[in-house]
Parts: sequence; structure tokens; C-alpha cells
Amino acid sequence: MTTLTCSHCGASLTCRADDINACWCNELPAILPINNATSCLCRECTIKQINIFLSKLYEQPLAEQIAFAKPFYQHGNLIENLDYTLENNYMVFSRWFFLKRDKCCTNGCTHCPFND
Repeated sequence: MTTLTCSHCGASLTCRADDINACWCNELPAILPINNATSCLCRECTIKQINIFLSKLYEQPLAEQIAFAKPFYQHGNLIENLDYTLENNYMVFSRWFFLKRDKCCTNGCTHCPFND
């Protein structure tokens, strides 16, 4: 276990590269391409970088977005600021969440890509 500094915000973070199964970064989906990897980032900055990458994905045709997202559906627990945000104590699901699920619930959700 090594203590590092986030290269984006300067926050202190613990790197557990020696035991990747115990590292917090293993909880996040492996969305960022390897060539976008930089030095270690904290959880918050990593999620921000993932969202920047996804915003570019959202410019692609819907079928391509779904094809990219669907394999991540079984990734595990929902991740705040990636799969959802909290607004007035309510979970508001993101476009990423709906793309992974690959179907519309017909409830008129705010970020549903199938309503476009």
C-alpha cells in the first residue's frame, strides 16, 4: 500500500496496486482507454474523467452507445456521480445507467436516452 497524491486535484490517496482486488479503483468500471491513463487519480477525479469520456460517447449514434455500455451492466453496485446523482434526496439516474440497462421503463426519466 502506497500513499500518493492525485495528479489532478492534489488530494491524498492510497494506492493498493500490490493487491488490485483490494483497491478502490477496482470498484469502478474499466471505461477509460489505457492511452487516456495518467498518473494516479483520486476516486472523484477518476469519475470526472470517466464522465468526460462518456460525454464524447453520447455524441455517437444510440446503437453505438448501447453496444459500448451494455457489457458494464453486471458491473456491480451503482456508483454515485456515474450511475446516479442525488437531487433533493432522490436518486436521479444518469444516461450511462440507462444505456447499460438497454431498455426504457417508460416512466419518462430525465436522462433516458430512449426518449430522444
